[in-house]
Amino acid sequence: MKLFLLLIGLLLTTFSCQRDQNFESFIVDKKLSTDDTIQLLSKYPELKLYNSEIVESKTRTAYIVQKAFYYDGPLKGSFLFEDYKCKAQYQNDTLNILLNNDNGYFGNGVLVKVFNNQFFIKDIDPKTLKGEKKFITSKVSGQKLILNTKTFKKNDSIYGFIDYKCHIDSLVYKHFRGYFKTTIQQN
Repeated sequence: MKLFLLLIGLLLTTFSCQRDQNFESFIVDKKLSTDDTIQLLSKYPELKLYNSEIVESKTRTAYIVQKAFYYDGPLKGSFLFEDYKCKAQYQNDTLNILLNNDNGYFGNGVLVKVFNNQFFIKDIDPKTLKGEKKFITSKVSGQKLILNTKTFKKNDSIYGFIDYKCHIDSLVYKHFRGYFKTTIQQN
């Protein structure tokens, strides 16, 4: 009986964790690589976000715009970020897509974890030490991910579109939207 209750508890914990992380299915669009914005990325050099950064791609890997709105009593405003880059690593059975604007000291972006034809998004905490990656909990109000394939291998090109909306806390709302492309690396 104790074993049965333990198994029920583990199953409930597993399913409740999945709901907390907002797992969703992504859309596959095999023609995504021909989208105008994806095509334009190849015409521009990759961003260099700090002087000593080693740029890994010759062409731009992402065009994502993040608008963050804040509400603090009578103060209201917004910030706009559009200096994002993309990296993708395939590790075991999970594709990790990092969309970030890390300048060597802090970053502001997301990590998209893709597996079993589903995904979830983790927000990167900008309050970190140099070289450190931390994540913050947010309340998702909408998310959409489109990829050009549902099978992933090292050295394959991956093309994508993301539209992600969340509340970081009661004062900050974030809308993160745009296109990305990169080559999948093995971790």
